[in-house]
Amino acid sequence: MPSDKPRRFTFLLLDRFTMMSFTAAIEPLRLANRASGQPLFEWRLVGPRGDVAVCSNGTRVMVDAGLDADAPPPGRDEAVIVCGGTEVARAATRPVLAWLRRQARGGAAMGAVCTGAWILAEAGLLDRRKATIHWENHDGFAEAFPEVDLFRSVFVHDGNRLTAAGGTSSIDLMLHLIAEAHGDGLAADVADQMLHTAIRTDQDRQRLSIPTRIGVRHPRLAAVIARIEANLEEPISPAQLAADAGMSTRQLERLFRRYLNRSPKRYYMETRLARARNLLMQTELSIIEIALASGFSSPSHFSKCYRAQYGSTPYRERGTSADPR
Repeated sequence: MPSDKPRRFTFLLLDRFTMMSFTAAIEPLRLANRASGQPLFEWRLVGPRGDVAVCSNGTRVMVDAGLDADAPPPGRDEAVIVCGGTEVARAATRPVLAWLRRQARGGAAMGAVCTGAWILAEAGLLDRRKATIHWENHDGFAEAFPEVDLFRSVFVHDGNRLTAAGGTSSIDLMLHLIAEAHGDGLAADVADQMLHTAIRTDQDRQRLSIPTRIGVRHPRLAAVIARIEANLEEPISPAQLAADAGMSTRQLERLFRRYLNRSPKRYYMETRLARARNLLMQTELSIIEIALASGFSSPSHFSKCYRAQYGSTPYRERGTSADPR
């Protein structure tokens, strides 16, 4: 039953947060107030610096308070949303984690958009909970936090834990919360105002379908690629991929050559190396751990293949991966 008391949101803007995810989360609240003619939601911005937060595109946003400022204890209608972005692991400082744990102990619902889920997990606030994170960070997150039940959906609402994968998925999460509290009609009105013509649910996946991504609508090819993407740690031979797809190895080779201009083996290798690069940039896993997680039994073979693909060794890449901005 809707409450007469406005629901309060506190947005924690981490250094180098993603502007799109943040604005896509806060604008539906503003529009819900406007469409209803009532102050259904209110919000404040906090940040580790206490005065401004700098997002990944360089824009500076004034915040209302720092993490040490006196504030009323959170209550049932309070939700804390962590807004993450690039280099999120560096934002997991002791003051940030301690502040989040205090908020959770005080009864606030804990949420995150984009890579903010990484910070919640680092604080231990997603243990044995369902969550999601941007697809680019999925592999690194899964390796770093195996105790979190990770999904690839656009958002996840697990009790008092709320996570959205980034980009426009923040809109869908907020529309879900608006509909839950004040009805589908108001959520539809807000979506119309935002020209958001398709409201996604927690069952919708983040990425485009495989046929859309590769620009080819071929059911067998899509099925083989899905099998490849699901088996990167323990690669399947082209012969087995072909047999499982009901074709010969030669037919599979022709299919990949015709539509993707590479062999199945080459495509598999590129996909494994892309995963390895994500883990290299996003985690503190050792090179050998990354090699094993990407299907390489030998670090030397991994390094050789990585250099052939990216023109640098994994060791050098990790040393120069910091964003210079």
